[in-house]
Amino acid sequence: MEIFQTIWTALTTENVKLTTIIGMPTVFIEIYISMLIFTIILNIEATKKQKRLYVLIMSLLVILNRLFIPAPYNTFVNVLILFLGNILILKSNLFKAIISLFIPFITTIIVESFIARIYYLILKADYTDGMNVPIKRLVISCFVYLTDYFIYLLIKHFKFNFSILEVFNKKNKLLLSLTIIFGIILIATQLYTTFFYSSVLPLFIILLSICSLLAYFLVSMYTIFTVSKLETTSTSLEESKLYNKTLQILHDNIRAFKHDFWNIVQGIGGYVGRNDMEGLKEYYSKLVEDCQQVNNLTSLSPNVVNNPAIYNVLANKYHMADELGIKINLEVFMDLNQLNINSYEFTRILGILMNNAIEASKECDKKVINVAFRKDKRKHMQLLIVENTYMDKSVDTEKIYEKGYSTKQGNSGIGLWEVRQIMKKHNNLNLYTTKTDEYFSQQFEIYY
Repeated sequence: MEIFQTIWTALTTENVKLTTIIGMPTVFIEIYISMLIFTIILNIEATKKQKRLYVLIMSLLVILNRLFIPAPYNTFVNVLILFLGNILILKSNLFKAIISLFIPFITTIIVESFIARIYYLILKADYTDGMNVPIKRLVISCFVYLTDYFIYLLIKHFKFNFSILEVFNKKNKLLLSLTIIFGIILIATQLYTTFFYSSVLPLFIILLSICSLLAYFLVSMYTIFTVSKLETTSTSLEESKLYNKTLQILHDNIRAFKHDFWNIVQGIGGYVGRNDMEGLKEYYSKLVEDCQQVNNLTSLSPNVVNNPAIYNVLANKYHMADELGIKINLEVFMDLNQLNINSYEFTRILGILMNNAIEASKECDKKVINVAFRKDKRKHMQLLIVENTYMDKSVDTEKIYEKGYSTKQGNSGIGLWEVRQIMKKHNNLNLYTTKTDEYFSQQFEIYY
């Protein structure tokens, strides 16, 4: 009986060391719930293995950090640990890694602010005093985690997420990141003050202050999201203009075929009547070329090239090449929204390869560029193949990647060097360069 009394006394009196020890297992719960919240809001697709590994490693590192690094410095170390964990284990990008630090922080600190007030109203004691009493700390933590988990269930049920983040440009991502960072600092400062003066300030003032800051923060974020939506709409309008231009060319070609159909049939009949198979073969090859142009324009559709960013790049390059008399043969045999690389980096690479192909082929008598998107399931890779006719048969397939190297006078020679820089950031990308007497070929490989 005396043992139980001793244990109960230890649990109900202020004891910083015991509170720290008892709080260690709750770190696993805290990290787990935080991960659930930010992965669903930010659309971070991680496997179960990655999630387990994240919770285990992050929890152990946070516990060690609390034991060996004094407050408040351990807080900054925790932020760094979680930031690196999001990038290295969950494979989230830099932007999402930054936001993922603040989403659970906002949730927890708002929940704690209300619990602090309830704590004072019930026990007539300061919330911060109870944080060093083991049993009180444990009960408070349980309430916080249960509330956080309930918030996660609500988010999951209503499917609330920031899917629009995927189409944010760099400027908006930076603006949103700064808004979130400064918003968190303001809210944290206000709530920190509220904790210390919760026994003095009226409940109405506390709630008004918190709600005002939250409202300002949310309105700022809403404004950024609205601006981003407007930019997305503007991009869609540009896409529609390009598609309308493609449709107009397609319509004109079909009208021309319809107008010349009888003449084409008569031409075929003339070769058949003379039994001139060689002449018919040559005539047929010319007819196939014209038909191929119509097929290419049919392929250059948002329904086939179903990624807006990739469609815009391809449509612009297609019409640029068309004005130079370059024929582009386009084949799409995969879903371009399923690429194992983000659209921004892929469109940069695609644009560079297409620009190089146009530059090289425009000087040839036979101006041809072949572009193909396909999937090699056997080797688990997605392929972008760009091949073009070219004049300089002595081009060095290794030197072209050097910064400043160019076969054209006046060119910067930086395009393929930039491609290499992008590839260095990832371990699943490869660019295979080959050449024949007719075609210069670039095979960009994305492994999954």
